[in-house]
Amino acid sequence: MVLRNYSKEFKTNLKLAAPIMMGQLGQVLVGLVDNLMVGDLGAAPLAAISLGNGLVFIALAIGLGFSFALTPLIAEMDGKQDVEGGRRYFHHGIVLCTVSGVVLCTFLFIAKPVLYHLNQPAEVVELALPYLNIVALSMIPLMIFQAFKQFADGLSQTRYAMYATLIANAVNVVFNYLLIYGIWIFPKLALEGAAIGTLISRFFMLIFFFLIFKKKEKFIPYLQWSSKERFEKSIFKRILILGFPTALQVLFEVAIFTASIFLAGSLGTHPQAANQIALNLASMTFMIAFGLGVAATIRVGNQKGMGAYSDLRRIAFSIFMLVLLIEVCFAFGFVILKDVLPGWYIDNAEVVSIAIDLLLIAAWFQVSDGMQTVILGALRGFQDVKIPTIICFVAYWVIGFPLCYYLSQHTVLGVRGIWIGLLLGLTISAVLLYVRFNYLSKKMIRNTALE
Repeated sequence: MVLRNYSKEFKTNLKLAAPIMMGQLGQVLVGLVDNLMVGDLGAAPLAAISLGNGLVFIALAIGLGFSFALTPLIAEMDGKQDVEGGRRYFHHGIVLCTVSGVVLCTFLFIAKPVLYHLNQPAEVVELALPYLNIVALSMIPLMIFQAFKQFADGLSQTRYAMYATLIANAVNVVFNYLLIYGIWIFPKLALEGAAIGTLISRFFMLIFFFLIFKKKEKFIPYLQWSSKERFEKSIFKRILILGFPTALQVLFEVAIFTASIFLAGSLGTHPQAANQIALNLASMTFMIAFGLGVAATIRVGNQKGMGAYSDLRRIAFSIFMLVLLIEVCFAFGFVILKDVLPGWYIDNAEVVSIAIDLLLIAAWFQVSDGMQTVILGALRGFQDVKIPTIICFVAYWVIGFPLCYYLSQHTVLGVRGIWIGLLLGLTISAVLLYVRFNYLSKKMIRNTALE
């Protein structure tokens, strides 16, 4: 009966998380298609798209972190049924996300020369630079879209962003095919074609979602923007106070995976290509946990707005249990299919052999990665971000990355050592974040009982 108190929430959790999972998984599948198409061009182009995206992911992590701050704030306002408060957070969030998109685009243009100083193969760097030039421009429409998406997520309206994302992904695949290979009247642009496809799809995604947004009754009150409305420093400040640590959390995790790309590249083109295969496969399963993490943020934020802390704890634990079950299944799937999956990407025996070994390690950090993601999402719903940020930094950069570096550069493990370090960092993060949530949720229940 005790278990039933948690499992009865599974349906609600999945209903809320499923559109987010589908949207994010769709984006990863587009990455898979990109890799498959580019993989046909050879190991160097595949390594180049990995290297270019490594820099993009660092910039994107910062922007996404700021946009994630909108979801718990809107969810809390929704729990309080405060439309006016939600509208003000939404409008201020749109401004911040637009500005961040411009800043991140500029950052990528300025940071390009860094690639020459990361001990990467020269041919890979030369291929990555034109790709990076075009993808940088797509940061602006992407960040504006994120403001709309995170706002809609906060209102528990998760399916509309999924529609926009999936259709935009289809647009991306079509233009990638036409422009990478030079089909019909289109020029053969190889990696630059993949970047142009990304740029077109992100503009399409923003426009499509905005058109949906304007027509839905749930959103209409929030779109009303009086000419007398003023921007308030206090609202910008609250979004930034929540958004900055959140951005650091995302940055710390994304950066360690990006660092793994650079470390793998220092070992040669084949280890880097194998690392990209394993990362892409792990990313697909991660999106399931990511969707449940957003669901945890929304549901915890709603319960916080209502002051229902006992239900908050029970609902959060139901999500923890659900992701644990799912990730264990994925771990066994990686072990069973390890000899099959890498061959989908590239016909190179050495790359495939390395990737198989990496998948065996990746299988076991599925559980840790999934757990730390949903617990972090629940803490975000609590609007508790400072201590979790410190936890992420210690787990990834004080413990995880030094181990990645030592094992890959100073032992015979090579690229396999990178993944062992990732596994340890994710596991420590999951354990410490759980301790933090357990303490905080019990404390809030005690404080409420004393009032």
